[in-house]
Amino acid sequence: MSIGDANLIEVQNLTKIFSTGFIMKRNIAAVEGVSFSLSEKVPEILTIAGESGSGKSTTARLILGLIKPTSGKILYKGKDIWKMSAKEWNQYRREVNAVFQDPYSAFNPFHKVEHVLLTPIRKFRLAESKEDAYELASKALDSVNLRGEEILGRYPHELSGGQLQRILLARVFLLKPKLIVADEPVSMIDASIRINLLNIMLKYKENLGVSFLYITHDLSTATYISSRVLIMYLGNVVESGPIDDIVQNPLHPYVQQLIDSIPNPDPEKRWKGYIKLPEVEHNLVETERVKGCKFYDRCPKRMEICKKERPKLKQVENRLVACHLY
Repeated sequence: MSIGDANLIEVQNLTKIFSTGFIMKRNIAAVEGVSFSLSEKVPEILTIAGESGSGKSTTARLILGLIKPTSGKILYKGKDIWKMSAKEWNQYRREVNAVFQDPYSAFNPFHKVEHVLLTPIRKFRLAESKEDAYELASKALDSVNLRGEEILGRYPHELSGGQLQRILLARVFLLKPKLIVADEPVSMIDASIRINLLNIMLKYKENLGVSFLYITHDLSTATYISSRVLIMYLGNVVESGPIDDIVQNPLHPYVQQLIDSIPNPDPEKRWKGYIKLPEVEHNLVETERVKGCKFYDRCPKRMEICKKERPKLKQVENRLVACHLY
């Protein structure tokens, strides 16, 4: 496959195992056998969803190159990111950017917020003079509905979390990336302004051709901006496909419970009862000992084969599902 025909990003059987303990070491499969791709020609917002500990954030860190995988490959335009030259790696760091959950942690309280914008301008030589740099920073702020004359020169503690998160998106605008890894970008933002940030992401996709890897536990926001979703559980993808179809008709028992746990704001559609899960017999640390399905202890539809054999992803209707029921 030539570079021109390659996907923008292609993840092949990605696995990350962490070792814990000094005397009795245990191996934790934080991510196990994850595969997906994003097209280079058609920008897309792909969601990776799941509860805490599912491995979605570890997947994001692997793609950003913050940690190395135990096995598997991450290909960017057909090139393994861990086999890139220094020049190729520098280009990758510019074209694949991140927006994280906590906007406050991205800012140095002793620096004015303009520092976050001017640093990449200087590093990547995007402006020829100081005046041009400030003009470029103001233009980037305009793209996220902020006014440069009101923002530049202020300190992080003088701004709200929503404003800081938009500044981080403005920083991304400066670099004109191909892919943005957004790890829970709206979870710490007031519900009243979440829609503004999501609309900015959609605008970047439509107007700038930027693809997003949207990491979240909130399927309501994912449904608003995504076309496709991967649902993870304890490091494995259990169901993937068109997000509307999966939300409306989930096939995997875990995904069914995940969807059922979303509160419905309609007072006419009250919950009929509580979701009761079987007693969990193992935890994340012990998952390397589980031969069968990791969801076995919590699954209301479990069978004997589920305890003995790990289900593989298989095509069911218009999606992939890892479950022996199918």
